[in-house]
Amino acid sequence: MSRFSTGKAPINCRNLLFKAFLTFLQKSIWSFIILLLTFSSKAQTSIDLTAYKKNGAKVSSYQKEITLSWPAGKGTFAKMILDLDASKPLFKSIQLKKQKSFVEIAAGLNPVFILRVGKRSLSPSSGGWDVFFDRVPTKPYQTYALKLSKRKAKIITNGTRTMVSITDVSGPNFKGNLEIILYNGSPLFNVSATISTTKDSTAILYDAGLASKKNIWANMAWSDTDDNLQKVKPNVKDTSRNLEVKYRTVIGENANGSLALFPAPHQYFYPLDEAFNLKFNWYGKDYLKLVPDFAMGIRQDPLGDRRYVPWFNAPPETKQRLNFFCLINLGKADEVLAEVKKYTHNDTFVPLPGYKTMATHFHNEFISDVALSGKPVPEKPEFVEVLKSLGLNIVKLAEFHGPGHPKGPDSLRLKELASLFEQTKRLSKGNFMLLPGEEANNFYGGHWLAFFPKPVYWVMSRKPNEPFITQDSKLGKIYHVGDKTEMQKLLEIENGLAWVAHARTKASTGFPDQYKNEPFFKSDTYFGAAWKSIPADLSLPTQSKRVLNLMDDMANWGFKKHVISEADIFTITKKNEMYAHMNVNYLQMDSLPKYQNGWKSVLDVMRNGKFFVSTGEVLFPSFSIDGKTAGETLNLTKTGDAKVNIKVQWTYPLNYAEIISGDGNKVYRKRINLNATLPFGKQDFMWDVNLSKRKWVRVEVWDVAANGAFTQMIWLADK
Repeated sequence: MSRFSTGKAPINCRNLLFKAFLTFLQKSIWSFIILLLTFSSKAQTSIDLTAYKKNGAKVSSYQKEITLSWPAGKGTFAKMILDLDASKPLFKSIQLKKQKSFVEIAAGLNPVFILRVGKRSLSPSSGGWDVFFDRVPTKPYQTYALKLSKRKAKIITNGTRTMVSITDVSGPNFKGNLEIILYNGSPLFNVSATISTTKDSTAILYDAGLASKKNIWANMAWSDTDDNLQKVKPNVKDTSRNLEVKYRTVIGENANGSLALFPAPHQYFYPLDEAFNLKFNWYGKDYLKLVPDFAMGIRQDPLGDRRYVPWFNAPPETKQRLNFFCLINLGKADEVLAEVKKYTHNDTFVPLPGYKTMATHFHNEFISDVALSGKPVPEKPEFVEVLKSLGLNIVKLAEFHGPGHPKGPDSLRLKELASLFEQTKRLSKGNFMLLPGEEANNFYGGHWLAFFPKPVYWVMSRKPNEPFITQDSKLGKIYHVGDKTEMQKLLEIENGLAWVAHARTKASTGFPDQYKNEPFFKSDTYFGAAWKSIPADLSLPTQSKRVLNLMDDMANWGFKKHVISEADIFTITKKNEMYAHMNVNYLQMDSLPKYQNGWKSVLDVMRNGKFFVSTGEVLFPSFSIDGKTAGETLNLTKTGDAKVNIKVQWTYPLNYAEIISGDGNKVYRKRINLNATLPFGKQDFMWDVNLSKRKWVRVEVWDVAANGAFTQMIWLADK
């Protein structure tokens, strides 16, 4: 037995060792398989269709490709094929349907984004994030190309829009996604690097475009500043070239069609004192030595107008949309440019029945620089022709802000005013009025604008024992103003208005807040404030909120004030990029007064709030709440329920409307999603809102390019 036992032990031991080896081998094989599967899943790009819903667009995916088609208006369709292979261009093909088949307009394009990152000055004395007096490019900043990894893609339906979100886009201290948005009703799409940073006090600027390794364009085209179409036959080896263009658009043209690339018309242009054309488009190879391939796109000059250059704000954690639009067409460059121009009404503020367009705050200084300089005075000054070409009916100037003599001596001051009145009268003809006005920086605090309904001779100083009013045999009454009380008195006597310029920023930082309890501010002569998009922040779906917030604050303070738009621009020439820096007031009036009879009717419309403000692309032909219009008082029902009725016209698809109201303390916002709208629409909207215990209400509407319009207040009273 002992031998038997001794003989069996080695056999059992070998079996056990063999079984252990098999188990180890099996585990190793499974581990290797799992490792391969894990590596394979990581190597493959994930395409998520769970948020896609049928909206007229069609989406399909195969391996690393996504094919999207969408109704492009006029019974046709557009198609886009995206390739998520990291080694290949993202836009494999961009097509437009012709009769029964699709025609390829572009292929092999990659989006490119150049980000400049600088330091923002956030001193409270300069307005914090509302700062304008900043010179970002005079301090160290970085410039680099963002990187796209194409790891994951998600298709998201948003009303009539279809978005492809691709993970991820990155650069030093910034990270986010690439977003492509398709808009039903037009062969229009938007491309955006939507990124954020955790770094505080950051100012940014971006250039962007589409790049190709191959020569896919027979011609590059653009409109020059004289409105003539220019064409150049490109070569993929052409060194990049910056272009001074009109309509902010560069076009690639080939035998099959054209692709136009352009920015949001107002949002892309951060505030400056000058509207110089800084060559906002480009094409060619090796752009900034950061884009090696041939490309075309939009750009910003980092030095701006060489004055105050604040760039864009990028507060921590906000999603900055570095975006541009593309429009495709089966025709040549002139045809697609004509379609692009429709989105901004050919860069004009179009007529609206029952309204006249008015723009304010221009420092052209024509009187000092031309009329009184000894130079020949042109019959048709260029600045007047430019303003007329924009579709403006009324222009209020802000002369003598630098070179004039507002405080005297009388010999110079009265001569300047006489020339101002003479020239504005001469140049007010037909359907155009050029009205005198000034920006003052004394008496009230900060900067403010004075506006009288007729020529008024006044000097912004008064010597001891000098009368407040004197009589001149030729000029009539002459006022000498010595303080804020006398300034208010002058406005009351002459039925004038005053309002704060660039409120809460620039030289008006802290105003009107600091004098909201002063008698002159409470007076009916103090109109309110002026709105311009300062600051610029690409995370906002609107233009600047600075003065819109002030508008609500003034109403909650208990004052019936209004907000008018302002341009605050110096030089005005036909070469300037005027439209991007402009905005307009649509005054509710059927006809213009005659200059010689005064323009009290203009001030009355303003004083009564019978106007709305617009960037030009969104218009309000009519607006009322339970029958009451802007500037009027509505007696609320016991329940506070009311109906908003507003007729809206637009070019870009609308984004949302907002009904804003206040109770004297808080501000309330009701947002209405307008993502079902198509481009180039007109619609009567009716929205229910409860305004119980509210004291005022107004409405804003914004489109997908951050263009918009807002009404003045309707005041509310409980029964």
